[in-house]
Amino acid sequence: MRDTAAPTEDAVHAVHPDIAPMRAAFDVLKAASEADRTPPYATRLDRLRRLMALTAQHQHRIVEAISADFGHRSAHETQIAEIFSTMATIRQNMRHLRSWMKPRRVATPIHMLPGRSRLLRQPLGVVGIIAPWNYPFQLAFTPAAAALAAGNSVMLKPSDLTPRLSALLRELVEQSFAAHEMTVVTGGAEVGAAFSALPFDHLFFTGSTSVGRIVAQAAARNLTPVTLELGGKSPAIIGADCKLDEAAPRLAYGKLLNAGQTCVAPDYALVQRERVPEFVQAMQQAVAAMYPSVADNPDYTSIATPRHHERLLRLLADARDKGARVVPLAPQDGSGACGRKLSPVLVLGAHDGMDLMREEIFGPLLPVIAYDTLDDALAYINRGERPLALYWFGRSSAERERVLNETIAGGVTVNDTIWHVAQENLPFGGVGASGMGGYHGEHGFRTFSKEKPVFIQARWNSFGIFRAPYGRPVERLLDTLKALL
Repeated sequence: MRDTAAPTEDAVHAVHPDIAPMRAAFDVLKAASEADRTPPYATRLDRLRRLMALTAQHQHRIVEAISADFGHRSAHETQIAEIFSTMATIRQNMRHLRSWMKPRRVATPIHMLPGRSRLLRQPLGVVGIIAPWNYPFQLAFTPAAAALAAGNSVMLKPSDLTPRLSALLRELVEQSFAAHEMTVVTGGAEVGAAFSALPFDHLFFTGSTSVGRIVAQAAARNLTPVTLELGGKSPAIIGADCKLDEAAPRLAYGKLLNAGQTCVAPDYALVQRERVPEFVQAMQQAVAAMYPSVADNPDYTSIATPRHHERLLRLLADARDKGARVVPLAPQDGSGACGRKLSPVLVLGAHDGMDLMREEIFGPLLPVIAYDTLDDALAYINRGERPLALYWFGRSSAERERVLNETIAGGVTVNDTIWHVAQENLPFGGVGASGMGGYHGEHGFRTFSKEKPVFIQARWNSFGIFRAPYGRPVERLLDTLKALL
């Protein structure tokens, strides 16, 4: 039996007025999920259609709200990374829903025949989703789509760092969904702590590793299973035979999308020592072509909050103080909208004593680590925590296979960046400090389902021989079965 009055929740009740309504909303969702434990195909499809309509009809309001929260967010980046990607996920769920819902036939061992084996996919119940600030729409509604497709009800907690988008999500969900289907709760850290302590049937969190640990501890009090989509220092390896004129624009795109505020952004680049000057030149050319200016460029996104902007400046100052050479990749033409646009730079001579090599950067700063051999590069990566993403650029299939086989990461894109995340048929998730569990496509449907194993015994069978009293016939049968293994 779950402890529904965890200490964290009790403590927050005493200090924050929003907790009681949140618990009441949870109780409505829970009661509905218990009354209808396996919603039919038509109900699930209708919910996905409403989620799609909400996204399509209000996309311009979503774009405007996110941009206002950031100070400035490129409208095209929001359309690509939030609106289109979410609609593609919902469409994938709608297209395959009927197939995913079907029981799966499983082979039955010869000694268990004529019985039959099945896997029955059932909803878990109430799914809690905690969304981050960096992609506040996509990382709220893509897991929500998977949870709804699997037949669950959903309680969503968006980030308090994107208050306009969070308020809009609450408004739109209230308009499109009944309280027993999906609800949005808003608030700060106290609400988030109490949210994590609710006895969900599954809790899905996207955010930092440090907060992920706290969420997992809160969920553990209720034995709530969790999916943690975290981050970490995702490396990009520039192979010895890499064509830099091809690699640099692709690396720059992955690094500077959303001004680097992407969990799978390349965090640092590993470059052969003798190729570092050539790499710097290629990156300068690539970024100049993408962003000829920064401050007044509508395509370049601001750092989302003053606190994160100040943190990035501190990382840069610390690197300079410890001997790094900072190379601008775009004109240093002012700070731009709300004073929070930060021009992209390379940080040469980066080392592990610098703060920017000890924490995830989450901004347009790209440290460069020089290496002599591939062995050195792989050893450097493997000394650290396992990253959410890894990127390799090159033409050697032998080198590519070494990188793939000798490192562990949440996901990999070869000869580009971030695009493995957009493949709906591939699971997305971390490993170790970068997360646990995964979703996207059918993998998301399975994350939010219980695959119940079912064995159906045949009316006429020989299993009676396994019942006591035992004797020589059982021994002979066991010897025969062992020989067949």
